Amino acid sequence: MKALLLIDIQNGFCPGGNLPVPDGNRVVPVANRLIDSDKYDMVLASQDWHPAGHGSFASAHPGKKPFEMGILSGKRQMMWPDHCVQNTEDAMLHPELNADGIDFIQQKGQNPAVDSYSAFRDNDHTAFTGLATHLLAEGVTQLDLCGLATDYCVKFSALDAVEMLPGVKVRFIEDASRGIDPAGVEAAIDEMRTRGVAIIDSKEALA
Repeated sequence: MKALLLIDIQNGFCPGGNLPVPDGNRVVPVANRLIDSDKYDMVLASQDWHPAGHGSFASAHPGKKPFEMGILSGKRQMMWPDHCVQNTEDAMLHPELNADGIDFIQQKGQNPAVDSYSAFRDNDHTAFTGLATHLLAEGVTQLDLCGLATDYCVKFSALDAVEMLPGVKVRFIEDASRGIDPAGVEAAIDEMRTRGVAIIDSKEALA
C-alpha cells in the first residue's frame, strides 16, 4: 500500500498568501502529476487550520514582529504572520491543486497554545492528529511526502513519519517541495537523509 502525503499546499504559503514560500505555487503542477498517476493507493493532504489569534502569530504577542523568536508552550518559537486562519481564503488548498484526487485531509495547528508543523503531532509532542494510526490501519508500507515548506512542515512530518510509522518506507519528493530559507532547506534535507528518509524526485516517484 503506497500513500502520498501533500503538506500544506495552501494559498497562505503561495505567492499572494500571508506567509508565502518562494515559488510555492510551482509545486502544484508536480503535485497534480503525482495525484493523477496510478502510483498511489491513497492520497492525503495536511492543512494548516489555525484559530484566529493563534499563539504562533506575532500579533498575539505585544511588541513582537513576524520572524522574531518568542516563546510558546515553554519552547522557543518563531513568530509568524497571521496565516491559514480557519475558514479564510488564506487557509484553503491552492485552487489549481487537484483536490478531487485527495482521499483525506488532515487539519492541524488548531490548538492556540502550541504550533503544529508536523501533520502527525503538535510541536510539544503531547497531542497527536491520528494520522499515523490511520495510515497504519490502512496497511501503508510506503509514504511519499512533498509540499510546503521543506525546512518546516515537510521536514517535521517526514521525521515524525520515520518515528511513528515503524516498517514504513518514507520518501521525500524534492522537486514537489519548496522551502523558506535555502540554507534551511539544505540542512533539512541532510537531516531527513540522516534519519532514514529517502530523497527522490518526481520522476523517480512516477517511474
